[in-house]
Amino acid sequence: MRTSNPALSDKVFQDQVGNSGPRMTIQGAVNKSLMMICLVIGAAYFSWQSAYPGGWTNSSLPEIPSWYLPVIIIAFIIALVIIFKKTWAPVLAPVYALLEGSSLGALSAIFETRYPGIVLQAVLCTFGTFFALLMVYKSGLIKVTENFKLGLIAATGGIAIVYVIDMVISFFGMNVPLIHENGPLGIGVSIFITIVAALNLVLDFDFIEKGAESGAPKFMEWYSAFGLLVTLIWLYLEILRLLSKGRKR
Repeated sequence: MRTSNPALSDKVFQDQVGNSGPRMTIQGAVNKSLMMICLVIGAAYFSWQSAYPGGWTNSSLPEIPSWYLPVIIIAFIIALVIIFKKTWAPVLAPVYALLEGSSLGALSAIFETRYPGIVLQAVLCTFGTFFALLMVYKSGLIKVTENFKLGLIAATGGIAIVYVIDMVISFFGMNVPLIHENGPLGIGVSIFITIVAALNLVLDFDFIEKGAESGAPKFMEWYSAFGLLVTLIWLYLEILRLLSKGRKR
């Protein structure tokens, strides 16, 4: 059960098999995922409103809340804690969802000001992609073979390395070529990364299904929902970036 999602690694479910107590179910993981998504949307709404303290007008400019950066850092730390302390997922996963929703709301407000209507487009594209791939996965049109997994893991790992390099060199006023460019090649790179992010959902669906079949403990439903949310947020951000490049042209 290999997946490129860092929250759902090879041995996550395998290490939990054999523990006594209630078992994970697919329906349980689905319910937790829906709850997490609702928390993200709710937190994003209030964060969006806080970015416009004077109210939304055609001439209003968003104000990044002072808590924006600390929230991102805390969310990252909580994500790491959940990954290494999976039994804490029922408590920390909802907190992570609230923090991520808060940061996404403020960030989305910035994009919406620059490119009106882009946030709704990105949200619709994200959920549309999610449900489309879920249907494709359940129909068996995409076979989650070992070669498919290995190729996607390699692509995701390469993207992660490039993003880390870009973040580091940005402190010196530089950027990795093409990532932030809105020319044909830059858009092509964004399309490729978005496709990779979307296909990670297929691996997550397969991984959760296999986890339920293997008899993972009940708390893994929350952990699975957390892992799926990580992929969804990544996909939304990539779609937002891709759409913004198209608007710049």
